[in-house]
Amino acid sequence: MTFKTAILAILALIMPFAVQSQTVSSFEGMDASQVSGPGPDIDPNGAVGTKQYMEWVNTFYQAYDKTSFAPVWASPQNGDTPWRNNNMTNCYGAGGGDGIITFDRLASRWVIARRGTPASNTYYYCVAISNTDDLSSSTLAWFTYQFSLNAVLGANSRGNVYWPDWPKFGTWSDGYYVSFILQDTNNQYMNIGVVACALDRTNMLIDGTARSMQCFSDPNPIPPNGSLYLKHSLIPTDLDGTTAPPTGRHEYFLSIQNPLNDGKTTTSTKLNLWNFHVNWKSPTLTTFTKSQITVPSYEPGCYDVAQVANTFCVNEPSSRGTGVYVDSVGDRLMPRLSYRNFGTYQSFLISHTIQMTTGTNQQTGIRWYELRGAGNPTLYQSGTVNNGNSLYRFMPSIAQDKVGNAAAGYSVSSSAVEPGIRAAYWSLPGKTTPVEIALQNGIGDEENSSHWGDYTSMTVDPVDGCTFWYVNQYYKVSETGTAIDWDTRISNFKLSTCQ
Repeated sequence: MTFKTAILAILALIMPFAVQSQTVSSFEGMDASQVSGPGPDIDPNGAVGTKQYMEWVNTFYQAYDKTSFAPVWASPQNGDTPWRNNNMTNCYGAGGGDGIITFDRLASRWVIARRGTPASNTYYYCVAISNTDDLSSSTLAWFTYQFSLNAVLGANSRGNVYWPDWPKFGTWSDGYYVSFILQDTNNQYMNIGVVACALDRTNMLIDGTARSMQCFSDPNPIPPNGSLYLKHSLIPTDLDGTTAPPTGRHEYFLSIQNPLNDGKTTTSTKLNLWNFHVNWKSPTLTTFTKSQITVPSYEPGCYDVAQVANTFCVNEPSSRGTGVYVDSVGDRLMPRLSYRNFGTYQSFLISHTIQMTTGTNQQTGIRWYELRGAGNPTLYQSGTVNNGNSLYRFMPSIAQDKVGNAAAGYSVSSSAVEPGIRAAYWSLPGKTTPVEIALQNGIGDEENSSHWGDYTSMTVDPVDGCTFWYVNQYYKVSETGTAIDWDTRISNFKLSTCQ
């Protein structure tokens, strides 16, 4: 495998409290030429562990040494590998996309989670947990699990099980948590509801028999003729750092509250907070309750009152000629909902794409929120990353280091700038202004598809608690005709105020 490394030193702007500097290191991740049957919708994501960085693209994974950036395996591994090796037939074959890579920081283990579709109208959720933190170890093995989903997904009036789209995964001390969008395959894959489940992390970490999933839906019961659901795409909390949440602390999910589908309303001032309290000994006492948080008004990215599920508006230089606009996926919050326990307070961070100006095909930016609180968290502060120019900024992921510096990575594009990768950082306690840095300049356009992944991921090194790692996609050459030739870039940087 050929990979490139680049070291770029940049001095940041003078901030009110300190002069922060950072060094960006970046290298090539997987690209379309390295995997079989690549498609346009690659869902690039990954996580940093104690020794490696591990990346996912549909439907393969690869890991890289944190220091040398050398790949762990000679070629990317088929995403089915852990389950195939353990002969779990429901979790390999067709339909293994929407994968998530997580590093369980409290247990120092790797987790791969993805959907399985072994047969028509049959769905599983597949989870693999490593027996070590070292992916290069000769003793590496995976504890694998396959959870049948059909009983919790519901079905439409034609008897077809709702499609479990966009699964999102989070690590908490009392369980692994996952969410699904319910989509009606007989009604243009319309979002009609959500399902959230708790998985038995305790037994899964020791290769034991996992207790049954505990799941909830909204609506409840799931209707056979569902209507358009406006609070979809729940993001589960995912723990950063190695300090566990306080004993008994509940897991939380967040979702957007899209504007009323009335043909005229374009803005919202609400997020949905979902409190998931699992009781493994007495499952009847497990609860899942929703409340709302008021936030500054926002218009979802690329929002169109005539087609609320259409979020395609991001310009590329080629868009005027091709008529192809990139999907901002602006109708939902973006993973991760990152959590860090600072001892004196607990902080949750999340971000999404919003419209900066009104009208068709206009600039988008990044909205972020910090929630705090020992009970149900409430809004502490929020802001927007825009930097006042014509660039579209979209599909973000956010996290914070051990001293409260936040960093969001995202894609950028415009009618004059090929799609590239940038990040912004700022101090949450200091409430400083975000400083933007380039991680990878765009070279080519995606001219034959509007799909631009569906999510990315920003994570923080569990060893030093300071170094941010981010993965996203770009193009070295424009993708035209039937070609599929995406590339990914993995970057890391550390702020001078974090030691």
